[in-house]
Amino acid sequence: MAVSLHSQDSWRYAYPPLQAGVLCRRYKRFFAEIELSSGDRIVAHCPNTGPMTGICEVGAPVQVSYHPDPRRKLAYTWEMIFVDGTWVGVNTGLPNKVIASALAAGKLPELAGYANHQREVPYGQERSRIDFFLTGHPQQPPAYVEVKNTTWARSGLALFPDTVTTRGQKHLRELQWLRQTQPQARVCMVYFINRGDCDRFAPGDSADPTYGELLRTAVAMGVEVLPYRFAISPAGIDFLGTAKLTLCNRSITTAKVLE
Repeated sequence: MAVSLHSQDSWRYAYPPLQAGVLCRRYKRFFAEIELSSGDRIVAHCPNTGPMTGICEVGAPVQVSYHPDPRRKLAYTWEMIFVDGTWVGVNTGLPNKVIASALAAGKLPELAGYANHQREVPYGQERSRIDFFLTGHPQQPPAYVEVKNTTWARSGLALFPDTVTTRGQKHLRELQWLRQTQPQARVCMVYFINRGDCDRFAPGDSADPTYGELLRTAVAMGVEVLPYRFAISPAGIDFLGTAKLTLCNRSITTAKVLE
């Protein structure tokens, strides 16, 4: 993957060359049987360990990348699927790479201006690693940034998680710990909305009510929630801005959360 520029020097994260097909089935979590437009039927790696709620539709158009590396067990990787009238990213290995690229380009307004971007920095009481540790801003304190991939949606509302996530609960506890032990630092949770049809975000309470309560507690403690919207297409990944955060049946803009 690489960054490309288009339309007046705007930022885009580009996919490698892709091939079109349709999804025949997903099985054993990591495998997807796909019929390419050429008529060939292949088995692609499914780089998504979750249930893929609402986005794993047999017969839906998909895009795969091809990697002829003899060290790989599967040469194809399932990258995206077209459901509900939009492309949705499948590859959960991409969001952190996209965020790293967007940070380097200064394209995330709430996180722009930091000179240093460290990744996978150890922290916390539960042996965690933060996705990004940002330093070197002329006006802002250091920022700890955790990233979560989000694909579950209902009528323009992105939701996370789509299943019980003990790992996600752990990360929220760790972010709360940061707020208590390093009150001078910024602590941020980025939700990477991996589809372009959502302008709002909320915790997936019906899937994991514990996670929802932990998130609400974290926000009350000063954790900044940044639900970033991205449009997905075979041409690449484009940043669309920040979605509205909805907690406790009320809409909260990101600016409100940051207060």
